Amino acid sequence: MIVSKLLPDDPSLVPEKERARAKMAVHVQARKQVGVASHLGIKLAEYDQRIRTFIPDYEEMLEVAAAAVPRRARTLVDLGTGTGALTARCLLRAPRARSVGIDADPEILKLAERRLGSRARLQCGSFTRTSLPACDAVVASFALHHIRARSAKIQLYCRIRAALRRGGVFISVDCHPAANRALGRQQREAWKSHLLSTYTPREATALLSAWAREDTYVPLEAELELWRKSGLRAEVLWRKGAFAVLLGLR
Repeated sequence: MIVSKLLPDDPSLVPEKERARAKMAVHVQARKQVGVASHLGIKLAEYDQRIRTFIPDYEEMLEVAAAAVPRRARTLVDLGTGTGALTARCLLRAPRARSVGIDADPEILKLAERRLGSRARLQCGSFTRTSLPACDAVVASFALHHIRARSAKIQLYCRIRAALRRGGVFISVDCHPAANRALGRQQREAWKSHLLSTYTPREATALLSAWAREDTYVPLEAELELWRKSGLRAEVLWRKGAFAVLLGLR
C-alpha cells in the first residue's frame, strides 16, 4: 500500500543553528526534487536494467548491504526506496521483517509495490521530513547524495539513530570519492570506464557531468565523521573506487 500523507518531523537532536541550516537545505531540496526517471534521463520501466549500466558493482553492493541486516529484524525502513531492489534483498535476509519504504516519486513506488507486495508499506514523501518509525534497520541505496547540506545530513542521521532499536543498524550504499583530488580523478575515470561499456565517450562524459551538478558526493572520511557526530558507530563494510557500503551501529 502506498501512503501519500507526509508525516510531521521528529524532534531534532542537533543545535538550533544547525537545525535552521538543515531546514533551509530541506526546503531547497524540496523545490529541486524531480522524479527518478527525469533525474537519470531514462524511462522509469528501464530503471532496474539501466542502473546497472550506470553504477559499477551495483549487485555486489546491494548484496553486501542486505547481508548486514540482522536476521531477527522485524521492521526495516528504506530511505529513497526506488523500485525496492535493496528492500527485497533485505526481506530475504530477515524473513520475519516488514518494511516501510519512503520515496518522493509516486511513480517509482508503484514499481516497488509490485515487487514487495504485502510485506511493505510505502510512503510518498521526502525522507528528510517524513517521520521514521521505531525499527531494527534503516537502509539507503544511492539516495543520500541528494541531500546537499551536511547539516541536513547530520539532522537526518540523528533521527535515524533515534528511530533504531537497541542493536539496530543503519546501512548506506552510495558514492563517496576520495578527498585527495588526484585519487578522486582516478576514481572518476574508473567510473567512466564502466559507463563506456554501454555508452559512447560523449554520453559517458555528459552523464557524469549531469550527476556532478545535481548530486552531492561527500568524501568517505567526511561522511563517516557525520555519522559519528550523530552518535552512530560507523564502519566501512565494502569499498571499491568511489563507491562504498557503510554500516552504522546504534
